[in-house]
Amino acid sequence: MDFNIIIEKGEDGYLISEVVGLSGCHTQAKDMNELIERTKEAISLCIKEEGIEFEGNNFIGVQKVEV
Repeated sequence: MDFNIIIEKGEDGYLISEVVGLSGCHTQAKDMNELIERTKEAISLCIKEEGIEFEGNNFIGVQKVEV
């Protein structure tokens, strides 16, 4: 399965990922490589052990807008 994730930088400098379509499935790490690995682990836990249902993939995208 393919999942979309949203990545943000927290105030403390950590990177935070949220998995689109898996409610409550998120993690954090200090660098991008570690974040991706932790996100994969979080997805596995969410869909296998916790029984969270995948809500489908209607994700369109993210756009940055300058005002």
